Amino acid sequence: MHIAKLLDPERIACQQEGSSKKRALETLSKLLASGLPDFTDGEIFDSLIGRERLGSTGLGKGVALPHGRMSGLDTPIAALLTLEKGIDYDAIDNQPVDLLFALLVPEESTDEHLKILALLAEMFSNADFCSQLRKSSNAKDCLDLINHWNTNQQLSA
Repeated sequence: MHIAKLLDPERIACQQEGSSKKRALETLSKLLASGLPDFTDGEIFDSLIGRERLGSTGLGKGVALPHGRMSGLDTPIAALLTLEKGIDYDAIDNQPVDLLFALLVPEESTDEHLKILALLAEMFSNADFCSQLRKSSNAKDCLDLINHWNTNQQLSA
């Protein structure tokens, strides 16, 4: 799976102001809705917040992977939000979150969903990658970093 294929520059927002977990999820929902004409940002937000109610998707070290399943969705889609300052996200390590990668998958794609989440967890556990992502000021730079990470993973596999 090539993570960069899930993204589009229009679904990447860098160095945004963040005031709360709810606002960050609302921003991600709007970004995702821009690539999904059949879904509203409200429907997407409901999916993401529904998953958060089961337990925080904050991985620790400033990273969160909000995700959800959507009935009627044909293929996985993602959005990336980087924040100027971290927000309280109820992360596992109680640290503020400033990198949020949101993922939506079709309701029935359990295996694919888990594989993508595992790959994302691996990608965001790389401290150098996260540091470079935090320094990126535009969508193209973020997408280039993700493409570069994917290429290096495929070469080492």
